[in-house]
Amino acid sequence: MLNSDRVKILKTYKIFVDGKFPRTESGRYFIFKSNQGEDIANICNCSRKDFRDAVTAARSAWAKWSKATHSNRGQILYRIAEMLEGRREQFISELQQQGSTAALAQAEVNLSIDRLVYYAGWADKYQQVFSTVNPVASSHFNFSVLESTGVVTIVAPEESALLGLVSVIAPAIVGGNSVVVLASSGKPLSAVTFAEVLNTSDVPAGVVNILTGYRKELLSHFSSHMDVNAIVYCGNSQEELKTVENNAALNIKRVVHWSDLDWEKDEAQGPYQILDLQEVKTTWHPIGI
Repeated sequence: MLNSDRVKILKTYKIFVDGKFPRTESGRYFIFKSNQGEDIANICNCSRKDFRDAVTAARSAWAKWSKATHSNRGQILYRIAEMLEGRREQFISELQQQGSTAALAQAEVNLSIDRLVYYAGWADKYQQVFSTVNPVASSHFNFSVLESTGVVTIVAPEESALLGLVSVIAPAIVGGNSVVVLASSGKPLSAVTFAEVLNTSDVPAGVVNILTGYRKELLSHFSSHMDVNAIVYCGNSQEELKTVENNAALNIKRVVHWSDLDWEKDEAQGPYQILDLQEVKTTWHPIGI
């Protein structure tokens, strides 16, 4: 006879660091609930140690990832899109658990796949668009080309569980950066499942690291770590933005503030999002040598 009173075993959504799925070192977690108050899953509540481990992994991965060919990075982004396409139904289900309707969830997954393909297409083109040959009053060639910024921390959008996450990760990594991402604390399921997609999509370990937890605890670490080169902050809190800007000044890291974007619109994608996380390197070369 079936026991209708059995205790449901909740899935524990782990974090994604260096291509692995560890539990948070703190042992802390919070229970994610549906809109109806039903317990859905255990979510890791990350600590400063988890973040530092993720930065170490990102720094190690960046050395090789930044030197990968543009074509190769485009192929890998396209592979992510392929794997996400294969798990559409799972993502649609999770988005519904996080409050979306079936139609909105389906549209969000479709747009997320399309956005990955979009940035895959830019992988071998943005350098041509933004690089220049500069006129100089001497017998030299003068070239300006783009290079990746380095390790980028990203405070992902709170309201857009999957599409917003994809929209901030894709331009960062297609440009050769490695990233540490703080997922939405209110809608965390899609972020960890997206990490499972990344893990099966030829993305080298450490290029993307995804943490779960609370902004109020982790924001200062994301913005003050001395081995981080840039931070992308998605949000509208002036208090949080002030914290980010003040902490970023400690090592002159770049602050990119993406706010008030409708992630479903074309304004949320484009080569300028890639450019936001690039450095311009200018080289002089004598003519005739």
